[in-house]
Amino acid sequence: MNNKSIASFRDLEVYQNTYNACIKVMTEILPKIPDSEKYDLKDQISRSVKAIPRLIAEGYAKRHQKLGFQKYLDDAMAECNETIVSLEMCRDIYGKNLNISILEELLDIYDKSGRQLYNLRKAWLNFKNREA
Repeated sequence: MNNKSIASFRDLEVYQNTYNACIKVMTEILPKIPDSEKYDLKDQISRSVKAIPRLIAEGYAKRHQKLGFQKYLDDAMAECNETIVSLEMCRDIYGKNLNISILEELLDIYDKSGRQLYNLRKAWLNFKNREA
């Protein structure tokens, strides 16, 4: 466990991991999905992977509110789950066009990130309850 102080949302490991994974999805996965998916799978993945680090950052700004941060963490968890389903669809439908090892690495990152968000939400709620 890392005990470095958190001065910014950028210090959160889950933010760093989801931001870097987003860049990888956008540059290494989406360009290899057929254009016929432009308004469906590609669009959906693009929106969900971009939303996760944004929600973490926006929620962090509301961390002083009793339930503000938790709501954004819940939404980020939901986007992680949506991303996992979409990436699994990419693997299962278009796997021959994709680097499966990168895809599996991304699936692992989003699975781990969902668990990190859950644990962060729980820890933050306990911390805020102790402050009150």
